[in-house]
Amino acid sequence: MMGMTITEKILAAHAGMDRVEPGQLINVKVDLVLGNDITAPVAIREFDRIGVESVWDRDRVVLVPDHFVPNKDIMSAEQAKQLREFAHKHRLTNYFEVGRMGVEHCLLPEQGLVGPGDLVIGADSHTCTYGGLGAFSTGVGSTDLAAAMALGETWLKVPESIKFIFNGELPKWVGGKDLILYIIGQIGVDGALYMAMEFTGPSIAALSIDGRMTMANMAIEAGAKNGIVAPDEITRRYVENRAKRPYTFYQSDPDANYTQVIEIDVSKLEPQVAFPHLPENTRPVSEATDVAIDQVVIGSCTNGRLSDLQLAAEVLKGHRVSDNLRLLVIPGTQEIYLQAVKEGLVEQFINAGAAVSTPTCGPCLGGHMGILAKGERALATTNRNFVGRMGHPESEVYLCNPAVAAASAVLGRIAAPWEVE
Repeated sequence: MMGMTITEKILAAHAGMDRVEPGQLINVKVDLVLGNDITAPVAIREFDRIGVESVWDRDRVVLVPDHFVPNKDIMSAEQAKQLREFAHKHRLTNYFEVGRMGVEHCLLPEQGLVGPGDLVIGADSHTCTYGGLGAFSTGVGSTDLAAAMALGETWLKVPESIKFIFNGELPKWVGGKDLILYIIGQIGVDGALYMAMEFTGPSIAALSIDGRMTMANMAIEAGAKNGIVAPDEITRRYVENRAKRPYTFYQSDPDANYTQVIEIDVSKLEPQVAFPHLPENTRPVSEATDVAIDQVVIGSCTNGRLSDLQLAAEVLKGHRVSDNLRLLVIPGTQEIYLQAVKEGLVEQFINAGAAVSTPTCGPCLGGHMGILAKGERALATTNRNFVGRMGHPESEVYLCNPAVAAASAVLGRIAAPWEVE
């Protein structure tokens, strides 16, 4: 009998089964369910229609208003109010309001609410971020979220798995964002449709938790059901003083079955830039340096963590933001913001001519805090660059890592970090 992948093992454990097979429909118990200010109001309406007295577990239903907050208009204020009232009514332990909130997928790992071996669903497509910790996590619709809020369970189809083996030492300025952009450029935005993307190899073993979460975060941009990295000592160091619940380390069996195994040598890889209007439209930064830009955004659930801000600050040191563009820096959580203040990063950003914002998803989805006008171009450390993603349908979004974003902010065009060294 064939072995199982890490994804299959987590699903089997949560289905109460010895083993599962790709394509199998299973009912699973979830460890955590998550909603935000866009998706949770719909789920709350459906939850109320179910007619149950209370949520399945008030410690494990998490609500984070983060997309349109601080509220940008009356409608977004009404949506946030729905979450607040629901959280108070059901006495939810983990409701994160402005002032203690963060971008949800930065916040939950930081708070120790997700851990290795967990099964987490959220009504947000980038819930797959937690795979960087060795969890199975995936996005669902608001109706599925409502049912899980009531029952603590959901149904899933077991995905097939693709294994990506990364070999070689990462060059300077190349990180998790570049690895995942490179993969998506190779396989396309539907190259892993409803599959598990498993990231492994020596280069991943050397990657920080932040870098791993960045990779898992963008698995959905290749159509994947989930992205995942097997937990190791780096994972243990991250979770041991945070975890609010026990956790389990799973590993794939040596004889596990994969639909595809793709090996990548990272040693000559450059930072990657995704051109409009798809994350698969990637090029090495050296082939992208003639593009003038109007706005740079450093932040989001993909690259709004402390190491991302540190990297951007390293590149910006001793430089000023170009007069031709706006640089927005958005820490992923209040804790990250505070640490960035303590380390002098915020002072450095402001002295360089950047605007620093309270945590929000805002500009990533064209919500607020940096909407693009017709004809404007943004370079962003976010995860999507679809038509109209950040504003006007005739604006453009380019994706990159924080070092490229910072260098580009200095030079007023897409630029490699070594151009400002």
